[in-house]
Amino acid sequence: MLVKFSKLLKAATNCSHFSKSASWWSKVEMGPPDAILGVTEAFKRDTNPQKINLGVGAYRDDNGKPYVLPSVIQAEEQIMSEHLDKEYAAIHGIQEFCAKSAALALGDDSPIIKNGLNATVQSLSGTGALRLGAAFLQKFFPGNKEVYVPDPTWGNHIPIFNHSGLPIKKYRYYDPKTVGFDFNGALEDLSKIPEKSIILLHACAHNPTGIDPKKEQWKELSAIIKKKNHFPFFDMAYQGFASGDVANDAFALRYFLNEGHQVVLAQSYAKNLGLYGERIGAFTVVASSSEEAAKVMSQIKILIRPMYSNPPIHGARIVTKILSDPKLKNQWLSEVKGMADRIISIRAKLKSQLAAEGSTKNWNHITDQIGMFCYTGINPKQVERLTKEFNVYLTKDGRISMAGVTTKNYKHLAHAMHQVTK
Repeated sequence: MLVKFSKLLKAATNCSHFSKSASWWSKVEMGPPDAILGVTEAFKRDTNPQKINLGVGAYRDDNGKPYVLPSVIQAEEQIMSEHLDKEYAAIHGIQEFCAKSAALALGDDSPIIKNGLNATVQSLSGTGALRLGAAFLQKFFPGNKEVYVPDPTWGNHIPIFNHSGLPIKKYRYYDPKTVGFDFNGALEDLSKIPEKSIILLHACAHNPTGIDPKKEQWKELSAIIKKKNHFPFFDMAYQGFASGDVANDAFALRYFLNEGHQVVLAQSYAKNLGLYGERIGAFTVVASSSEEAAKVMSQIKILIRPMYSNPPIHGARIVTKILSDPKLKNQWLSEVKGMADRIISIRAKLKSQLAAEGSTKNWNHITDQIGMFCYTGINPKQVERLTKEFNVYLTKDGRISMAGVTTKNYKHLAHAMHQVTK
């Protein structure tokens, strides 16, 4: 028995040795850590009670806690009481969800919807909608298959499009001198890039800068994009969450459509309904006829089938319930306005406190910007000081999540910002 055990142990040792020396994965290198997750991990290790995490891209209440919308809780309670089955959704998702999502984005009275010109499918949140859009454009877009994104843009835009075989180029957007929108630079770049190019546009609450074009600037952007025969790809992750008004936040998208642009649209319900983990979004292609829309829909389904077959149902049921019930919808509209108003209010408090600290810098950009994120204009060395000396955690580009700023910590943040910038 002892001899047999010895042989088995030797065999196991040899097997382990073989697997190490001849592993299929021996050439795989360690990937770089995610920049934002790295900020969160460093924050968790900090034991200072005054520490502030301004890296997280999710809404927090004034106590710094995750917020589940009361309308979402009520919708879930209603759904659970209905004892619905757990069968697969259709490839394109829940039909009523798709219809309600299109109406929320395009408007209830949209002629595009009335004439059946939209092909709308449920997606795996905004990220999934972008990935679907990239795959669709890679296969069917007849123009220049390079995607021009604002500089800077959301960090995941670039890998999403590259993963689909669409190369990325940039157009000017952020002006570090004014900590604002480089309107003239954007117009000049859009006028010079090859005709029939794909232009990525943040519909509202630009991530990461919080800087949006004014309405008159959107109109000029529309005109140059139309003149150059470019194709607009709208990413709308914050409808309602930016200004507190869903129609106002959809202004750019609806204006472009009214001007005759055909667009594709990625929607997300992560921020405006707080459904981060449910992964609920929508992807829409606007066609020129109902027949064309039907063909587009058939091809989107073909793209979805090998990707993930069909989408999850629970989050879509929540969204559908809220958008279908007038009472719940009005409650949600009030709640999303409340979230937006808290962010707007805390921006004003932070700016005012910086002045109270004695800062003579112009901090108007804090209140001029909108949405969850704020580009502070603070450089990487100052960011390092904020973290080391004041336990304030943010990304190296000086972007802060305003959701992490509260009435309890904004004074500490203002003091820290003044100390590293004076």
